Amino acid sequence: MAADAVQVAPDVYKVLFENDRVRLLEARLQPGATTAMHHHRDNLVYNLVDGQAAFTDESGETLEAPLASGQTMWFPAVDHSTHNTGSTEIRSLLFELK
Repeated sequence: MAADAVQVAPDVYKVLFENDRVRLLEARLQPGATTAMHHHRDNLVYNLVDGQAAFTDESGETLEAPLASGQTMWFPAVDHSTHNTGSTEIRSLLFELK
């Protein structure tokens, strides 16, 4: 398992709230920027702006994803890297379950 997202990319992920049941992260990734491989627990993502990202998992498989403002997405626990392939900053809230 890869290291925690906040440890790997503290310039991208900021903890807004945490207790024994949930952690809320703000993610901000500039156009063209990439994070190293990192881990997320089961999580719900809420996109704050439109954007475009590529997610690469530990096997090397990449998923290109358009991100729409107001869109919500559920993800089971995952190790991945993220690349902002769009022309705008990606801004999302991640609600990680514990």
